[in-house]
Amino acid sequence: MSLLPRFRSSRARETAALEQRVSTLQSALKQCGEAARRLRTFRREATAAGAVLMLAVGFTLGVYREPIVQSVTSMAQAIGLAKPLPDADAAYAAYQNGDYTTVLRLARPLAAEGDARAQSLLGLVHYRARGVAQDYSEAATWFRRAADQGDANAQFYLGVMSSAGQGLPQDYAEGAKWFRLAADQGDPQAQYNLGLSYAKGEFGEPDNVSAYMWFNLAAARFPPSDTRRHAAVSSRDVAASKMTQDQIAEAQKRAREWKQR
Repeated sequence: MSLLPRFRSSRARETAALEQRVSTLQSALKQCGEAARRLRTFRREATAAGAVLMLAVGFTLGVYREPIVQSVTSMAQAIGLAKPLPDADAAYAAYQNGDYTTVLRLARPLAAEGDARAQSLLGLVHYRARGVAQDYSEAATWFRRAADQGDANAQFYLGVMSSAGQGLPQDYAEGAKWFRLAADQGDPQAQYNLGLSYAKGEFGEPDNVSAYMWFNLAAARFPPSDTRRHAAVSSRDVAASKMTQDQIAEAQKRAREWKQR
């Protein structure tokens, strides 16, 4: 009988010791968590401070200023100290507002870096003589760079320039090639111009079935109030007047089965 109390006392001591160890472990884990948070904060502050220090060094070095400032700017953008550089949307907005000085300032560096939309916009300002002298050759250069990257607007203008012989040798087949690339992306004006090419027989004999198909697609994509839609509908009707019912049905079938690329 006397052994039982001693057993209980020993069990109680072991329980108390275990609870103490658990409490100690929890306290240690809490301290580790706080230390980790402090380390993360320190790293962020050190990165920001390092960026500022590198910026100061970059301006001091002078001859190496450009590459250093560029790399520091990228770092500063990554940690939120500087705003990202404007994209082609800002350049297009400036074009819509007639601010061609800003268009050129924004678009030129982007185009040089390979931005297709900026390249297309540079082609447009040279083609339309917006802020620069009209230069079809320069326009064609920028349009081609953008078109080779799949820019539909640039492809459309290359089609126009090839067909009209503006800065490029007049070549209807070459023009139709560019119109087709833009038309396959859903550009309604390119679709309309491609329809005209087929209707006029610029590839040989007039092809009213293909002309009707492209006129039909263009008419469906132009807004109802757009005068170009009325032109597409009228051209489609003219083509239809030269076709049999079977040919019209075939053209309509092709238009239904067409898929934008």
